[in-house]
Amino acid sequence: MEEGFTNAVNSPLKVVITGPESAGKSTLAESLASHYGTVFVPEYARAYVENLSRPYRYDDLEHIARQQIQDVERYEPLCNRILFMDTYLIITKVWFNVVYNRFPGWLDEAIRQSSIHLFLLCSPDLPWEPDAVRENGGEMRNLLFKTYQHELEHYQFNYRIIEGFGENRLLNAVSFINDIVKND
Repeated sequence: MEEGFTNAVNSPLKVVITGPESAGKSTLAESLASHYGTVFVPEYARAYVENLSRPYRYDDLEHIARQQIQDVERYEPLCNRILFMDTYLIITKVWFNVVYNRFPGWLDEAIRQSSIHLFLLCSPDLPWEPDAVRENGGEMRNLLFKTYQHELEHYQFNYRIIEGFGENRLLNAVSFINDIVKND
């Protein structure tokens, strides 16, 4: 845990790692949690979709969004002043729009009401690594990156773009987080 971080209201600093597929979100969330000696909320969608015996449906995405909210509530008491989230509702909203061209009304309000201090938007500058659940490689990664950036600006969230490879990517993220920590 970085020295000097105190939070007068004892609510954790909430940091979401977001961005297109294969942009290093899970690795960064885990590395940041380790660096700051805290926990991170793992990506629920991946495990859920991997365990389906059929293609996912609209109601599956709604379940995923609701579970993301519950997971944050479940992990918050376990964190050490900073809670990292491997993706969150912005990604789910975009996923709804890309696949179904609509999203549930309650999701917009849940995003507006979320108390996220910082979003780290991972650039798609890492090589694409295909797997069984990834759907959006190629130019779609860049389009999704711009879509996430637009959504973050639409909701007026505090965000920083994370670029770089390996240790540099982590250090870039740590620098942004430390700026918030020392100003808190």
